[in-house]
Amino acid sequence: MVEVFKGTTTVGVLCDGGVVLASESRATMGSFIASSQAKKIYQIDDLVGMTTAGGVGDAQSLVRMVQVEARLYKMQRGEGLTVKAVTTMLANILSSRRYYPFMVQLIMGGVDRYGPRIYSLDALGGQIEERRIVATGSGSPVAYGVLEAMYKPGISVEDGTVLAARAIHNALKRDSASGDKIELVRITDKYEEVGEPEYSEIMNLI
Repeated sequence: MVEVFKGTTTVGVLCDGGVVLASESRATMGSFIASSQAKKIYQIDDLVGMTTAGGVGDAQSLVRMVQVEARLYKMQRGEGLTVKAVTTMLANILSSRRYYPFMVQLIMGGVDRYGPRIYSLDALGGQIEERRIVATGSGSPVAYGVLEAMYKPGISVEDGTVLAARAIHNALKRDSASGDKIELVRITDKYEEVGEPEYSEIMNLI
């Protein structure tokens, strides 16, 4: 067996008026830390993002496929796919490869004409619409402990960003396959990657 880049913790939080996606940036090969700068949140469409956990090569291949399909749809129809439509398309791709599956866990989140939405997907194409929170990857049990304890219905996007960061931060403490920098993305009426100085302010809060 060939060792592949893997390992992660990713989080999605459904907020009032938006979605927050979060991840850390460590990729591992067994017990070896292969990278401390692995990208795990990708923009799929104007207001749709996806987090990836599992095999890095499989995840990147899926990202490229879905990004191209979303662009083609927009060129042909003059409007973007809904979050559910993007998720269903990805689920069909995963399901078609069930005998040689992509080894991934994914979160698809975004905002469309129906409001903010978050979906989780497994390696065989199963998709679930999450109504509050979701976490994937090796550090997800720890992340869920924080999310379940602190999530409140109707949470603001700002508070949801802090909550997502706190969930990832706690996962880093207990999961050796998760580590290094926390990546945060907010999707409201725009797709926004949280950068400095706000990132430092959030880290000081947790």
